[in-house]
Amino acid sequence: MNFEQARFNMVEQQIRPWDVLDQDVLDLLMAVRREEFVPAAYKTLAFADIEIPIGCGQTMLKPVIEGKILQALQVKRADTVLEVGAGSGYFAALLAACSDWVRTIDIEPELVKLAAENLARYGVENVIVEDGDAAAGWSARAPYDVIVMSGGLPMLPPALLAQLKLGGRLFTFVGEAPVMKARLVTCVGEGAYKSEDIFETVVPMLKNAQHPDEFRF
Repeated sequence: MNFEQARFNMVEQQIRPWDVLDQDVLDLLMAVRREEFVPAAYKTLAFADIEIPIGCGQTMLKPVIEGKILQALQVKRADTVLEVGAGSGYFAALLAACSDWVRTIDIEPELVKLAAENLARYGVENVIVEDGDAAAGWSARAPYDVIVMSGGLPMLPPALLAQLKLGGRLFTFVGEAPVMKARLVTCVGEGAYKSEDIFETVVPMLKNAQHPDEFRF
């Protein structure tokens, strides 16, 4: 398989037509080798417009969604990043390539091991992979410039917003199937946030995600 041609086709035929036009993002998706983070059984599907299983009932996000997230967040070289849901380590590698450092958390020890091994083999040195429940964020190194929730949340926990720096950006998927909103939230002042829904999709729900209190009479 010609991985370079497949990567080019992914960027030009899938991601760019979905209005991901930021050249820095497109260059990044060309530079970081997605196939290095895909389970061996799915390597030939590394650039397909599908969610790829990685174990523990989890999947890699579709390439078009990864491109949309990166374009929305506008990650800068000095940014500190929290990623919730380490997965295979691929998206952490993308984030690491354009930020100062990334802390990525996963509740599944098997995926923590997978992400850490993939990132180490690929030579990424500015990512810390940790085992834990970060569905409401990870306060140990907060506040962050960027927070990425790679799974769905029925609602946005206030504790998560409180972990953003002034000017910080949070990307998450809010709601439940059949429709979730891909949402960018920016901290514009102390306790003040601006939200923008960018597109609709469905992604797997984060384990232990906070649910709104059920309505009671």
